[in-house]
Amino acid sequence: MQIPFHSSERSSLGVEWELQLIDPQSRELTAGATEILADITPAGLEEHPKAKHELLQSTIEIITGICGTVAEAKADLAGTLAEVVAAADRRGLGVMCAGSHPFTRWNSQEISPKDRYAQLVERMQWLARRLQIFGVHVHVGVQSPEKAIPIVNALSQYLPHFLALSASSPFWAGCDTGLASARTKVFEGMPTGGLPHQLADWAEFEEYMATLIRAGAIESVREVWWDVRPHPDFGTVELRVCDGLPTLDEIGAVAALAQCLVEQFDTQLDRGYTLPAPTEWILRENKWRAVRYGLDAEIVVDEQGTVAPVREAIADLVEELTPVARRLGCEAELADVTRVLTVGASYQRQRAVAAASDGDLLPVVDSLLAEMRDGLPAASPARP
Repeated sequence: MQIPFHSSERSSLGVEWELQLIDPQSRELTAGATEILADITPAGLEEHPKAKHELLQSTIEIITGICGTVAEAKADLAGTLAEVVAAADRRGLGVMCAGSHPFTRWNSQEISPKDRYAQLVERMQWLARRLQIFGVHVHVGVQSPEKAIPIVNALSQYLPHFLALSASSPFWAGCDTGLASARTKVFEGMPTGGLPHQLADWAEFEEYMATLIRAGAIESVREVWWDVRPHPDFGTVELRVCDGLPTLDEIGAVAALAQCLVEQFDTQLDRGYTLPAPTEWILRENKWRAVRYGLDAEIVVDEQGTVAPVREAIADLVEELTPVARRLGCEAELADVTRVLTVGASYQRQRAVAAASDGDLLPVVDSLLAEMRDGLPAASPARP
């Protein structure tokens, strides 16, 4: 089975952002995607070019075009977001984002009227019906399939960094899960979700996909929902591990981190280097630690079991990648990673709001609505 890889311009960017529609009175997730998308779709088109249905009627996914810089991607998202927010406002709805909704129950939600979603639910049943989760996906352009697999392997060792930085789903159905990212554990229930398989090259990727299709495990490559994967149609490496992010500032930060890492790996391949293929047990352990502890995790840094704080690892990575960011024009956005370390990731900010409100989760929704409107806060919410 041959899988054509459509080459992309090196380090080009695309971003996907899954938004939640909110009833401002109850603060619950509420249906409205079909009406909003119909409202904003230009005349003569069947669908909006940059706003789409997702699995639930309470979700709208907005996407960028092919962008050259992180600033361009942020501006692209901001334009579509403004359209969605205006249409939602006309219907008395709010818009926000986080990896999960703090208290809405998944079995209260309507499935979007698309055949592919009906087929997914029929096939996966409860696993699909409970996917009331929201993420951010970052695509970075790669010029050849020969580079895509080594870059996926190398990028996988940084999944805990991205997950800790983006974790925004501490609550599920009204309960504090004790996790920084409950979304991750919900999505790992899907048979092809989770960590990527460590493959040697593109030929092995093609053979593995062919085997899955022959076995009836998947119908197409699109159904392999790894935390980081090659995307043959777009010619990208796609980072899918991030929880939904409440602000454009945070999206810019993770997009800059992804773009800089892929560019650095691309350069190292050009120089004849062999990129690292991390040990599977370390990948699995580090991902769990980021899920559980977020920015307070200590991650394993070698096969002898040495650990280090992920917060320090992220700060060191920003320093290492700053020259790359300068070349790519995303130095300011990469510096926003440090802002997130200072004010706290979303899971920390949400918990602080809940604690200051004696556990009431309505103010958590209000804070997420405010962050979507106003951007990353200048300081952490007050902790009692």
